[in-house]
Amino acid sequence: MLGRENIASQRPGRRPARLDRMTSAKLTPVPRETVNDRVYREIRRALIRGLFEPGQVLTMQELANSLGVSTMPVREALSRLVSEQALEALPNRSTRVPPVDPARLEDLLRARIVIEGAALEQAAARLSRDDLAELRALVQAHDAAPQTSESFLERQLEINQGFHFRIYAASGSTVMIPIIESLWLQSGPYIRAAAMAFDPQGQPSTSHYHVEIVAALEAGDVKAAHQALARDIGRAFALLRTRVAVGGEALS
Repeated sequence: MLGRENIASQRPGRRPARLDRMTSAKLTPVPRETVNDRVYREIRRALIRGLFEPGQVLTMQELANSLGVSTMPVREALSRLVSEQALEALPNRSTRVPPVDPARLEDLLRARIVIEGAALEQAAARLSRDDLAELRALVQAHDAAPQTSESFLERQLEINQGFHFRIYAASGSTVMIPIIESLWLQSGPYIRAAAMAFDPQGQPSTSHYHVEIVAALEAGDVKAAHQALARDIGRAFALLRTRVAVGGEALS
């Protein structure tokens, strides 16, 4: 039988019970995304995908015009990105993407291989058949991108990022992924410069290493997958290392 309280709660016209204090305290407020947040996220996305070049000066007014906003949220976004070491503040109050510097290159290379390698190792046993099929599809999409398109480079950089983060997401790590995003944020412009320096006639492509990574993951060979990932990451840095050595100075 229904208790008196249950019967009373079902009577027509009775108001639904309101949340008590204990229940309300357990609910997490949903944050409202501001214009500042969207501007920061968009500039951050552009840096990660390598849409800006090393040494490129970013002016608030030009960014504000491109994003269709005032300069205030752009100023805040640039300030946040400077604090994250993704950008450099210049004496004239402008901001630039850090130029390619040999010491910085080596530091980023070591950090990416260690952290991304750890994420890959953790993801290896968690990747599903659907995940592996998606990775294969991304490799094919990278090779199929029309080289005559004006957005060819941007498309390849986007696919490259999608491939790597599909693997890292499978790790389930809430600690490593933000660190990896920060490393990509700092190295994104370098990757773009490396892509522009790539010679398809005499050098292995990104897809070459991606194929090796997927094959090793499918075979359950985590060590081989880690080695292929290290070669993939190292390839871009090797291209820039050569350019810096030839130029004799930091590339900008």
